[in-house]
Amino acid sequence: MNTPAAAAPTIPWQRGVAWLLFLGPFFFLSYGFANSMAARWQVSDSLVYDWERHIPFLPWTILPYWSIDLFYGLSFLLCRTALQVDRHALRLLTAQLVSVACFLAFPLRFSFSRPDADGLFGALFDALAGFDLPYNQAPSLHISLLVILWVRFAAATRGPLRGLVDAWAALIAVSVLTTYQHHFIDLPSGALVGLLCLWLWPDEGPTPFSAARWTHSSERRRLAAYYLGGALAAASLGALLGGGGLVFLWLGIALALVALSYALLGPAGFQKRDGRHALGAALLLAPYTLGAWLNSRLWTRNSPAPGLIADGVWLGRLPDSRAMQTGGFRALLDLTAELPAPKGDWAYMQMPWLDLVPPDSARLEEAAAAIEALRQHGPVLVCCALGYSRSASAVAAWLLATGRASSVDAALAILQQARPRVVLGPHHRQALARISPPLESAGGA
Repeated sequence: MNTPAAAAPTIPWQRGVAWLLFLGPFFFLSYGFANSMAARWQVSDSLVYDWERHIPFLPWTILPYWSIDLFYGLSFLLCRTALQVDRHALRLLTAQLVSVACFLAFPLRFSFSRPDADGLFGALFDALAGFDLPYNQAPSLHISLLVILWVRFAAATRGPLRGLVDAWAALIAVSVLTTYQHHFIDLPSGALVGLLCLWLWPDEGPTPFSAARWTHSSERRRLAAYYLGGALAAASLGALLGGGGLVFLWLGIALALVALSYALLGPAGFQKRDGRHALGAALLLAPYTLGAWLNSRLWTRNSPAPGLIADGVWLGRLPDSRAMQTGGFRALLDLTAELPAPKGDWAYMQMPWLDLVPPDSARLEEAAAAIEALRQHGPVLVCCALGYSRSASAVAAWLLATGRASSVDAALAILQQARPRVVLGPHHRQALARISPPLESAGGA
């Protein structure tokens, strides 16, 4: 008997059209307003590098420059659910609002004289000049929208078509310089706005602010203050260095988001799902993520290998794919929020916990149950960034919950036999002391 084919998903194009009917007029009205205000103020300030004077004027690049309008409209046809339509539209709307606010707060003017262009290209430049005055510079709204649109098109294309999409997106990005519409500083600032919009409005799941609440934990507040101080220091250094300080500004933004996660958002600020961070979060947090990974390798350089605790449960640092394969692990419990996990043919479960924040007893009991469930697949590695604190407390909870340890001290002694540098502070001990052993063990003690 033939099984009927699954019905193709219905594209919610009516919802997309409704959003376009709002976004289109709003774009022209808000963008035009910012332009007219800058003209009224007779803005003359600009941020330009000396090397930009060597950028050639390429009239033909007005074609990819204008093509973003087509990308904008078609992008809604690539959304497969009503939620995707709404999130995509909210990204575009947020980019518009943030950019216009920046145009009004920090008005800048493009400082180069554009050469004349003839024919079709000249007509397109004339049409652009009728609407787009030489203001509305940083952040480049063109680039902000491009980031958002490219993500939508890239997710919907494969193979050669994906390559074509990537190449044309690159042309659009370059065109903002070669049409003499923007200075270079407008591009990274525009990309930043686009990435923030991706982070604010993920394709699926809750938004980072959906369950936000200020923490009552003194430890989280202290760490948030440290990261905020680092963010301000990095941003200040970036501002002092001028054009050479973009990396430090990026680092400052990453640390600011980490501070926000500790103070308000919790692990949701890192947007880790199925072992990977969402694209916006991954790129915004990249400097911090690199630092966290290097720190984990530095602190564990003398003990990189995991240690066997009991009955197929191992404790260690976040592994790479090779370590998972050579160790013969069939399951991985990942307790990091800040680092991506390796992909492979093993059972995977994540419980993102903030680093240096002791988990409460409820989370420990949840982790203990997860460890026991993962044991059904074979040897399981329980990990965090170092394998000394978060993962150690989870394994200790499993030892207590399954009756493999009769006390917190006994559990800690078992852990330290395998990993002598395990660190469990007073708050860890207090939470572990509330663990009782009702959890039924699936294997021998």
